[in-house]
Amino acid sequence: MRPESAYLRPEPVEGQTAGPRQAQPAALRIGGVAVDPPMVLAPMAGITNAAFRQLCREQGSRERSEQSNTCAGLYVCEMITSRGLVERDRKTLSMLQFDPGERIRSVQLYGVDPVIMAQATEILCNEYGVDHVDLNFGCPVPKVTRKGGGAALPYKRDRLRMILAATVEAATPYGVPVTIKTRVGIDDDHQTFLDAGRIAEESGCTAIALHGRTAQQAYAGEADWDAIAALKAHVSIPVLGNGDIWEAADALRMVSQTGVDGVVIGRGCLGRPWLFRDLADAFAGRQTRTLPNLGDVTGMVRRHAELLVALSDELHGLSELRKHMAWYFKGFPVGGELRHRLGMVSSRTELDDLLAQLDPDICFPASELGSPRGRQGAPRAKVALPDGWLADASGGDLDLAAAELGISGG
Repeated sequence: MRPESAYLRPEPVEGQTAGPRQAQPAALRIGGVAVDPPMVLAPMAGITNAAFRQLCREQGSRERSEQSNTCAGLYVCEMITSRGLVERDRKTLSMLQFDPGERIRSVQLYGVDPVIMAQATEILCNEYGVDHVDLNFGCPVPKVTRKGGGAALPYKRDRLRMILAATVEAATPYGVPVTIKTRVGIDDDHQTFLDAGRIAEESGCTAIALHGRTAQQAYAGEADWDAIAALKAHVSIPVLGNGDIWEAADALRMVSQTGVDGVVIGRGCLGRPWLFRDLADAFAGRQTRTLPNLGDVTGMVRRHAELLVALSDELHGLSELRKHMAWYFKGFPVGGELRHRLGMVSSRTELDDLLAQLDPDICFPASELGSPRGRQGAPRAKVALPDGWLADASGGDLDLAAAELGISGG
């Protein structure tokens, strides 16, 4: 029996014709894994658990290949810390959950110590059967950059090289590909993405994803797709583009403008898992767009609840669902009191009662198409960095242990 979420109705896009053929790239190859269509769910802390990954995968996998080394999109587990994994932190280990249909297990790993990163990678490969390891060098959060982690770390080229080499060496005996995700740089005056791409390629990484913003921008302003194009021209390994993909048409436009081998979807799918269906259609040359009515959206919410409850229990599952409510119903005429109650829901019975109060025939709000979702805000006046961080670009012998404290579990 198909889940409720499979019944969303894709509609033809009026007045839109198929884009140029070069805007539909071949299958993305990450090591021995073919990703077709070439779309990746970005790891998002507190969001991309096994339930949300399955929800997105159900939408993007209508024509899934049965070949064991091919996946219809890559759906990455939320970031975990290498030290938390090596020290067997309970919260960290609890995040390593995969559903039975997740044939390609993809995990994003964060860390600053080459030895610990290598140990964590071996645990992922040997004990958890992970098929792909992505390394996070793009986090702009001040508590991370202030200690030299996240988007600050690629400035220290020698340290970056040490981490990548150690991680690749640990993953190689298992045949597991290693990729990295990074940003343009710390700020406009301290760009690191071209050097990071070169170092990643030389270290044996199989692909690099670039979020076209600096750490200073955080999630504000527009993503710099020209930087993504420059990285694509700079390296020979596959490049994935990330930033400002709100609709499937944006993905095709990014591919056409930058030549990237695939796209990474973050905030654009919040409350809209069906974006992966649209992306699959777009990459296959089908010009359709899913415009769910309110009844379709409530069906998606129920499916999400079902998956979250199966992951833990009803109380915890519904608690996790609360953060998604505003995204699911963004733009729909849902009253303030009802929105508040949906944001406090604690049981599936209560959820069903609240959703039953919504008019299922209300059309999708066209004003939401192409509009930003999730975190935005303003650029930071200055990126928080360790004292003297910009004095040199080596950093091979720095003690960065503090960059891992307090962030285990995302």
